[in-house]
Amino acid sequence: MRYMMLIYSQENPDGTRGQPSERDYKAHWALIKEAAREGVFIAAEPLSPTRSATTIRVDNGKTLILDGPFAETKEQLAGYYIFNCQNLDQAIEWAEKISTACKRAESVEIRPMPGLPEPPESANLD
Repeated sequence: MRYMMLIYSQENPDGTRGQPSERDYKAHWALIKEAAREGVFIAAEPLSPTRSATTIRVDNGKTLILDGPFAETKEQLAGYYIFNCQNLDQAIEWAEKISTACKRAESVEIRPMPGLPEPPESANLD
């Protein structure tokens, strides 16, 4: 089962997270290397600050395009990892390692990724 680890952290009042130090990147690269060696690594990437976000909403059939994130929260989604784990216990172990590697992480949310079901035969995908 694939699991997405969503990393949440607090942005600075100006909407930035500050520049990660070389040490921060070294810890993430070490974690990625370990996960790849164990055969569970699929992807990882930081996200730009929320001030760069665009939100699309549909209201009564009309598309609205909004600058910034939809939710006003104390913590913002800062990045993610995707691992292929045998079970939730293994995913939790990797999430703990992410939390250690990412010094600014307030929390790491673990979400199973069950995949899309096969489209019905009647669906025209061409």
